[in-house]
Amino acid sequence: MSQKPTFDYDYIVIGSGAGGSPAASILASTGKKVAIVEKSTFGGESPNWGDVPTGFMSYTINTYQIAKNAAKFGLRTNSVGYNYPSLLSWKDVVTRRTGAGGNRRYYEKQGISVFAGNAHFLSPNEIAVNRRHLSARKFLIATGSDWQIPKIPGLENTTYYTPKTIFNLKRLPKTIFVIGSSTTALELAHIFSVLGAKVYITEESSRILPNFDEEVSNLLTNDAKKNRNISVLTYTKVISTQKSSIQKRITFLQGQVEKSVRVDEILIADQQIPMTDLGLENAGVKYTRKGVSVDSSLRTSARHIFAAGSAVDVTVQTHEVLSQSRIAAHNLLHNNKLKTDSSPRLQVAFTQPEITQVGMNENDCRKKGVKVKMAIVPLTATVRSNITDQRTGFVKLIINQRRVIIGATIVGPHASDIIAELSLAIRHKITSDELASTPHCFTSWSEAVRIAAGKLL
Repeated sequence: MSQKPTFDYDYIVIGSGAGGSPAASILASTGKKVAIVEKSTFGGESPNWGDVPTGFMSYTINTYQIAKNAAKFGLRTNSVGYNYPSLLSWKDVVTRRTGAGGNRRYYEKQGISVFAGNAHFLSPNEIAVNRRHLSARKFLIATGSDWQIPKIPGLENTTYYTPKTIFNLKRLPKTIFVIGSSTTALELAHIFSVLGAKVYITEESSRILPNFDEEVSNLLTNDAKKNRNISVLTYTKVISTQKSSIQKRITFLQGQVEKSVRVDEILIADQQIPMTDLGLENAGVKYTRKGVSVDSSLRTSARHIFAAGSAVDVTVQTHEVLSQSRIAAHNLLHNNKLKTDSSPRLQVAFTQPEITQVGMNENDCRKKGVKVKMAIVPLTATVRSNITDQRTGFVKLIINQRRVIIGATIVGPHASDIIAELSLAIRHKITSDELASTPHCFTSWSEAVRIAAGKLL
């Protein structure tokens, strides 16, 4: 009778970000022998250079902006200012408080073996990490993604930043040129513009945030026109960069017209690419340029290897990645496989104002030929807008012929909180009539949801 093969670990998780961290903790809590491998910073994107530090900076900047604008209410705010190094210092405190930020001890305290370095599959059950060989019965690939650096002549000889490194700048630049108009690009553009930097945002297509409804793009673009610190450049392709004394010279085509500007810094925040360079061929794991190929239970083409997060799909946001990590852990442990269910897909941008979209947007409905009815209500329809004098934004609801809510977009303060109600409504097939008759606080932002639902009666 042949003996079962023995392995160093029951499970090896490759990547300690939102895709790997929850799974590693769940697996370790069952008493199994678990290892985690991280090639960059422990905790991955979310606590170190993603949601947490960017969220802190957005919150602080919004507070600063509200304080500066409060003079009209009769408050004395002339002396409101900021200290940029102090902001960065508190950002670091916030990162540390997550527990996982840059901290291998977070995993070791749970009994998880920790390895720093590149993981590379040697065979279906064995990887190498810094020349050390480790074997496991099962694996989870959660290597995440990185920012794609475009092939622009001169860029290799010019200093540039990505969202991963932009807060390494210890002094606030006077001018920043942002390549891309992703949600992250716009969040960072907002932060630096409020702090006083002149920000150029470029997008090759006809509008910024092309994955959101057209009303969202139009509102943000019109808002930027009123802000002397932000220039939105659509139909724009960067064709070269070069050093120009202490600045950088950017040359770009806007339409068919060649133009150039001098700036202090360049931020690349356009496309992300999945991190799949880990010898997947040696493990029999299929992948494409879009990421690791998985089925609905997150299993790869190798039955004992699962994958989750932006290594699979770069468009997923952290809330979805965390859910995938928990499902992957369950499926690694049990034979009754859970399937991922990301419906309704929720997208959030912590710009000012915040932007959220859940379910189908107008474009999706048009492509699929779904007959719908829509209502858009400006935030100014609410008493909350009058009380706070915050007047930019709207709520948009989409219903099908059975009057069931199938999509929603919110632009406005606290949109990321209000959208949860609409995620629930879409998931549980609630009608606009039911939503309109649900009590909403009269002086809250959520009253705009009730008004929009009422318009569909």
